[in-house]
Amino acid sequence: MGENVRYDGGHNRLYHDSFESLDIVTCCPEVDGGLSIPRVPAEIRQDKVINKEGKDVTIAFEKGADIALDLIKKYDIKVAILKSNSPSCGNKTIYDGTFSKNLVEGVGVTVSLLQKHGVLVFNEHQLEEAFAFISRCEEENRC
Repeated sequence: MGENVRYDGGHNRLYHDSFESLDIVTCCPEVDGGLSIPRVPAEIRQDKVINKEGKDVTIAFEKGADIALDLIKKYDIKVAILKSNSPSCGNKTIYDGTFSKNLVEGVGVTVSLLQKHGVLVFNEHQLEEAFAFISRCEEENRC
């Protein structure tokens, strides 16, 4: 959403006209979980999140996912739009854990938790699909 929370201190500004009609709650699970900005890149390797220096940062990722879930519950959120490929927020693909920029099918730590709680997760490349779902949901009074 334009906040400088990327691992490298940058941002992934995202805008769509439909954002203006929505109540949006923002978060960065990695930062909320206690990781710094900037931070050493991390990738999922088996069931752990390991940063490029070899440090296990799984606990911070899990804490951030829990905080995101708390927001989901607090605001009764049914749909999330998160960052593709992220070890927290990737909903279709994530990096393979080798720091070689290879993508594999998989989901990030936060996405896994949110999906277990019935949240439908989209990424920034699926905005049209997300807004179509939200529109149908509102029309049917299910949101």
